[in-house]
Amino acid sequence: MASVARGKPETEIMTDAQNQKAVLRSQVRAILDKMSVSERADGSLQVCYRLEQQAIWRDAKSILFYAPLPEEPDIWKLLEDAIAAGKQVLLPRFVPEHNHYVACHIRDAIQDVKPGKFGVREPLAACEKILLNQLDLILVPGLAFDLDGRRLGRGKGFYDRLLGAIHGPTCGVAFDQQIVSPIPVEPHDMRLSFILTPTRWQCEQPRAVLK
Repeated sequence: MASVARGKPETEIMTDAQNQKAVLRSQVRAILDKMSVSERADGSLQVCYRLEQQAIWRDAKSILFYAPLPEEPDIWKLLEDAIAAGKQVLLPRFVPEHNHYVACHIRDAIQDVKPGKFGVREPLAACEKILLNQLDLILVPGLAFDLDGRRLGRGKGFYDRLLGAIHGPTCGVAFDQQIVSPIPVEPHDMRLSFILTPTRWQCEQPRAVLK
């Protein structure tokens, strides 16, 4: 027998969550559209500064970054600083034949990077692919987060699949305007270990599938 809640079959509950996510995406995008260039720049600097104060950043030898979109906190300076400090720096690269992302090692933030399939900076095909169980810290983009470690992506599911294969502490990176509560969840959604904003470093949460 199918599980039910409040008289609705499980398939309808899933649809409800998807619809709620779609509404929330529109609301958050509208908020982000109102942020000024200076607000984004100042917030990005504060995000970078706050992360650099954390022990997990200082101790991490291998870090998976993301290439920020214009509406996301710009952490590219951290990527360059990490390379200069001798850390192993990785970026996701989309593999179209398998329709998923892999993590690749970059040694130069200019020479080893080019625009990818979606116009996002990603490693060249020649960059070494690194196993996802060898990471000390994973910085995670998203459209919105809540303080219980839930993440709202952009609806494609690519990053959800990447996160599902990762072993290691995950940190959602966002502006304060991207913190909402609660975020609807589906069975595949993963809880992040940390949430970072210009004003917050949220304590670690258990890494598990959300219920």
